[in-house]
Amino acid sequence: MEHPKMYHAHILSHPSTEITVEGPVSPDILQRLRMHPELDAFRKPEEQHAALVEIAGLPEGRMIIAREGDLIVGYVTFHYPDEMERWSQGEMPDLIELGAIEVANEYRSLGLGSAMIRTAFEDTQMENYIVFTTEYYWHWDLKTSGLDVWAYRKMMERLMQTVDMVWYATDDPEICSHPANCLMVRIGKNVPLESKERFDQIRFQQRFMY
Repeated sequence: MEHPKMYHAHILSHPSTEITVEGPVSPDILQRLRMHPELDAFRKPEEQHAALVEIAGLPEGRMIIAREGDLIVGYVTFHYPDEMERWSQGEMPDLIELGAIEVANEYRSLGLGSAMIRTAFEDTQMENYIVFTTEYYWHWDLKTSGLDVWAYRKMMERLMQTVDMVWYATDDPEICSHPANCLMVRIGKNVPLESKERFDQIRFQQRFMY
């Protein structure tokens, strides 16, 4: 499957600064940029920077970033699901994971999360994919946000709904391990019926629940 990528960019103006939201960005561009030190939800900023460069170099990989000058203050990743997870079992070329979204603490009130996700879906190529995200409460920054798990989940649902991602049921053990965890999905307009059916088979692997 071919994975053409159409670049889009927007300038968000605020009283004290301008932030560029853009992507998909190339590995070469990412290597010239710096990571904000608060982008440490998944690993150390320098290690995460290397991971973002790697994702951007994947044929299907997409990196959408928010930057202030040469400083990355937020990012969203898209890539094939990890081969250790059930979502890769179908080897579906049109199943893409929204893998991570992170915004530096001091920039979280600026709407960067929704701006990055909307920018990603401006590319009409996204209509050829089933895009999913797995939301696990242990990845959420409850301490900094001051939200409980249910308020944080509602916030994440609202964020994903900006691009018409909706809640889908599944019997995946990790998602089912806590009621706040959830699977959210967007099925592109050009996705064939056989891909939708295959995705349903991956979502439910206990026959009595399917």
